[in-house]
Amino acid sequence: MSCCDETTAKVPSADLSRRSMLKGAAVVASLLPAVGPKQAGAQGKTIKLAYCSQILCGVPYEVARSAGIFKKHGLDVELVYTRGGSAAMQALVGGAVDYAATALDVALQAYAKGADIRRFAVTGRLPLFALVTSPRNANAIATVKDLEGRTVGVSALGNADHALAMFLLKLANADASKVQFATMGVNLLEALRQGQIDAGLVQEPALTLLQKAGARVMVNGMDLADAEKYLGGTYEFMGVAVRGKEFEQRKAEMTALTQALGESLQTLRGMNGDQLVAALPKEMTTGLDLKEFGEILARHRNALYPETVTIDAAAAARVAQSLVTGGLLKPADKIEGLHDTSIVGG
Repeated sequence: MSCCDETTAKVPSADLSRRSMLKGAAVVASLLPAVGPKQAGAQGKTIKLAYCSQILCGVPYEVARSAGIFKKHGLDVELVYTRGGSAAMQALVGGAVDYAATALDVALQAYAKGADIRRFAVTGRLPLFALVTSPRNANAIATVKDLEGRTVGVSALGNADHALAMFLLKLANADASKVQFATMGVNLLEALRQGQIDAGLVQEPALTLLQKAGARVMVNGMDLADAEKYLGGTYEFMGVAVRGKEFEQRKAEMTALTQALGESLQTLRGMNGDQLVAALPKEMTTGLDLKEFGEILARHRNALYPETVTIDAAAAARVAQSLVTGGLLKPADKIEGLHDTSIVGG
């Protein structure tokens, strides 16, 4: 399971009665079509790229869509919104979409279980989590080791936030058996604000809201300095995978796709908060304080998103190690063939 599971995905609404469901995977019942019309004038057939619908994950893809960057590179890309990264990966494996953009933990686990996929580009370099205390416990819990004997909230056991918590506990020489994990799903923010749990792993905008309420941030995975201090460096996150059997025949298409996403990564670094929010489907931002969320996007963009789509082997290795520590991968799992650097190097 990914950080971007069904509890964190914010899928745009659509009238499914007017559209046929995609075939090829059991999970396609959770897929929704892209917002807005297909791009006019793009060369070739429409390609379907699925991602988990978690807002921070999708920024490079939405900028490429809304700014016409896909079209500029001769691509007619339909973004397919799924209820979680695992759903996006299952849609790819089942043949429902052409590409899946997911967190690396999803791709690693799928590949270890035998999925014939190749990951060839990266659009995120930090985990979308911060480990924070409840406001009530801000003074009592100062370090990760202080979590021994405490209750820590995660979205679900086996999700990326749980694996990251286990990894951080190990790095802090803390006894994970003394930490009680509470599975909170979408209720994590309120549980922390009300002091029902001692600490938890949250995303944005929950992090900003908790900081305003007086919570202590122990580890902010969305901050490059904290990633260097606690994780040893960048931590490969979002990236694009294709079915292995189609890799050779899609090389020209993948080259154009990586060029478009690379340009999007450069473009978004020059965008302000209002522009970044405007690039997102309105259905994804409904109910948010748009000014505040724009400030959040602008604050995190240079840390979360790399300057190029090139795969970072060391950053990928850190993710794999965290999954082994969290029990989501076995040390003997063979994962070396997942990454392919023939498209953009690495």
